[in-house]
Amino acid sequence: MRKVAKVFGAAAMVVCVGGVGGAARAQDAPPGNAVEGKRLYLAVGCFTCHGRAGQGGAMNGPAPILAKTAMPFDGFKGQLRQPANDMPAYAEIVMSEQQIADIYAFLQTLPGPRPTKDMAIFKD
Repeated sequence: MRKVAKVFGAAAMVVCVGGVGGAARAQDAPPGNAVEGKRLYLAVGCFTCHGRAGQGGAMNGPAPILAKTAMPFDGFKGQLRQPANDMPAYAEIVMSEQQIADIYAFLQTLPGPRPTKDMAIFKD
């Protein structure tokens, strides 16, 4: 049963990060400081799984792409507070809502994944 819950949690995370609700993502977030968000993203170690440019990785999951995340801020914060997979939890005492908003603002400044049609390997 636990395995099913983990797989479902991972699938839900992929769906949220992958593009559901993209129009509501950044405008629902509290104001954040992208420069401070980058500092926190690197200092806390988010990059070790999600990559320096939020490109995701094959470690523990795989870790989803966070650059230009389509996940609404509340979903992003929920994942940090009560993660679905092997990600560590960040309680309010460890990471404030403002710090989460800063990281979210930083992630919104990163270029997201390129559309497949723009990749040379998929062209004629």
